Amino acid sequence: MFRTRKAIIILNLIILIALTACNNTTVEEEIYTYLEEAVRIESEFIKQQDKITNLEAEEQQIYNEIIELGMDKIDRIVDLANKAMDNINKRSELIAMEKENIESSKEEFQKTKEYIEKIKDKDIKKIAEKLYKKMENRYSSYNKLNETYIVSLELEMELYEMLQRQDLKQEVLTEHINKINKGYEKVIKANEKFNTYTIEYNELKREFYELAGIEVTYEEQPSTDEGMNKKGN
Repeated sequence: MFRTRKAIIILNLIILIALTACNNTTVEEEIYTYLEEAVRIESEFIKQQDKITNLEAEEQQIYNEIIELGMDKIDRIVDLANKAMDNINKRSELIAMEKENIESSKEEFQKTKEYIEKIKDKDIKKIAEKLYKKMENRYSSYNKLNETYIVSLELEMELYEMLQRQDLKQEVLTEHINKINKGYEKVIKANEKFNTYTIEYNELKREFYELAGIEVTYEEQPSTDEGMNKKGN
C-alpha cells in the first residue's frame, strides 16, 4: 500500500501595518514587498490542492471497483480504466498549472537579491541571505516533488492500459503496482522535504522582519498534512 502526495504547506502571508512614504522606503521594506508578492502569487495554487485531492480519491474508487470485477467484465473494466486515465490527465494539467504558479512566484522572489546586497546592517543581511538560500532550496525541492509526482502519474496511466488487457497476468500486475508504490514513496519523501523547507523559510522570514524593525501582522494560512491511502495489490 502506498500514500499519495501530502498537502503542500504554504507560505505565511504577512501584512505590513504601515509603509513609510514611497521616497523614504527602506531596502528592507522593498524586500518585504517582493517577498509578500511571491506569497500572493503562490497562494493561487492552493485552489488546486483540493481539486487534486478529490481527483486522487475519485481515481482510488475507480481502481477499487476495477479490482473487484472479474475479467469476464472486460467491457466494464475498459470503461472504468478510460475514466481513470481521464482523471490522470486532469491531474497532470493541474500539476502543470501549479508548477507555472511556483515559477512565477520564484521570479518575483528573486527580485529581492539586489536589495539584499544593499542591506547595511550585518545581522539583518546575514538573516536575509539565509532566507534567500532557504527559499532557493525550497524551489529546488518543489521541482523534485513535481518530477516524482509526474513519474507516478505516468506509471498509473500504464497501469490502466494494462488492466484493459484480457491476457494480463497477476504477477505482471503485482510487479507494476509495486513499482507505483515505490514511486509514491519517493513522492512522500520529496513532499516532506518541501514542507520542511517551507516551515524553515517562514521562520526565517519572521526573524528578518523582526530584526529589520518592520511592523507586521501575521495571517496564518490553514493547511493539512494528511496523506490518503492508495492502492494495494
